[in-house]
Amino acid sequence: MASNPCHIGFSALLRVLSCYTARPYGFTRAPFVTTSAFSSLALSADLLANLDSLGYREMTPIQAAALPAILKGRDLIAQAKTGSGKTAAFGIGLLSPLNPRYFGCQALVLCPTRELADQVAKEIRRLARAADNIKVLTLCGGVPFGPQIGSLEHGAHVVVGTPGRIQEHLRRGTLKLDGLNTLVLDEADRMLDMGFYDSIADIIGQAPARRQTLLFSATYPEGIGQLAAKFLKNPERVEVEALHDDSQIEQHFYEIDAKQRLDAVVRLLQHFRPQSCVAFCHTRQQCTEVVEQLTARKISALALHGDLEQRERDQVLTMFANRSCSVLVATDVAARGLDIAALEAVINVELSRDAQVHVHRIGRSGRAGEKGLALSLVTPAEASRAQAIEDLQGAPLNWERIDFLKANDAPLLPPMTTLAIAGGRKDKLRPGDILGALTGDAGLKGTQVGKIAIFDFQAFVAVERDVAKQALKHFNEGKIKGRSFKARIL
Repeated sequence: MASNPCHIGFSALLRVLSCYTARPYGFTRAPFVTTSAFSSLALSADLLANLDSLGYREMTPIQAAALPAILKGRDLIAQAKTGSGKTAAFGIGLLSPLNPRYFGCQALVLCPTRELADQVAKEIRRLARAADNIKVLTLCGGVPFGPQIGSLEHGAHVVVGTPGRIQEHLRRGTLKLDGLNTLVLDEADRMLDMGFYDSIADIIGQAPARRQTLLFSATYPEGIGQLAAKFLKNPERVEVEALHDDSQIEQHFYEIDAKQRLDAVVRLLQHFRPQSCVAFCHTRQQCTEVVEQLTARKISALALHGDLEQRERDQVLTMFANRSCSVLVATDVAARGLDIAALEAVINVELSRDAQVHVHRIGRSGRAGEKGLALSLVTPAEASRAQAIEDLQGAPLNWERIDFLKANDAPLLPPMTTLAIAGGRKDKLRPGDILGALTGDAGLKGTQVGKIAIFDFQAFVAVERDVAKQALKHFNEGKIKGRSFKARIL
């Protein structure tokens, strides 16, 4: 695979594939579904009014393809990438048959990671605002059992969790699935990659036979077919794979020697200088090496991988989301479910072995109508992976020379700094309390305060870098809600 110093023009990098509906007797091609109004569905007036208040008026392609089958009670296999609106699709579907008066688990959503489970639970709560007293509970590992057991004693209509923790609650008898109507397997491909097949099978084995099962997956490996064949009943299959338009995501591919990889990542960042970037690696070791290299070159970077404790994961994700870290260096599994607004760039430190995963990676940039940038490093040994991406995209890859990039070695620092406060939800701290303390006695402007995240025993607040010490001094010398809380700069 030779480098081409000439820039090959990108004509429609990626195109929108057609939507397919698969029935038990094979595939039938259906016309591509663009969008249609939620009002065309058989939904309650309260739910429609809530959707309208949330700005949900037109369905995305995956919602338009999946919701009619879901609302009919059919089992479903849906293939769609992150950011396609799939959470709202199954969220609306599982809320429709809920009985608010029965405080047993009527819907169960399994997710590969705690971060994704938290996002899904938040979205379902938003969708459920129109209904009376719908309780949505998150059950994930990395946190104590006690509070979860206490919450379960009071019942929950919808449970969202990771397979291992759900399995443990079932084993202890603290969670029962007798009244389950809807089971959702979200990002099923990633759960299989993480070795959750046996846990999923055990959970499904304890669910009622009369249930609706909805399986959502970004890719369709062999294991998904096996899972569906065993646990779904005559499912419909919909696929809405929106490949990215070159007007939305600008892609660049660079051929390098394997020994150049770390220096090449630095060069890309020094040239393009994104304020928010995710760099994808294959292993924890590679993540660590990249972060060490970037930190040594005064580029703000943090690692996210499966070996981090939950507390560390929370901290890293919070800092990246609130713009206190410029580069998140992550493995695919660790970054699954990551939903960061205004992500400027994605770097493939090493090409994915699966072309569909490549599409999934770069799709994290260029959302909400913003331009995205995808930068991929390719060694000669990865030529077949590059060819697979080209075949999937149906257009030549945009090859460029890494040595043509102009490196600016000035530090690449984020605009915000995160302060960690030694108090959280259990201390009755709320975001408004922290904001009030900063904009009151501390003298900060509201525009100088960024995102505030509250956890059980700690809180994080982002402030502009030049006022971080001022904010820290106030927290350590002043009070919040009349109480003293220690704080530190991360």
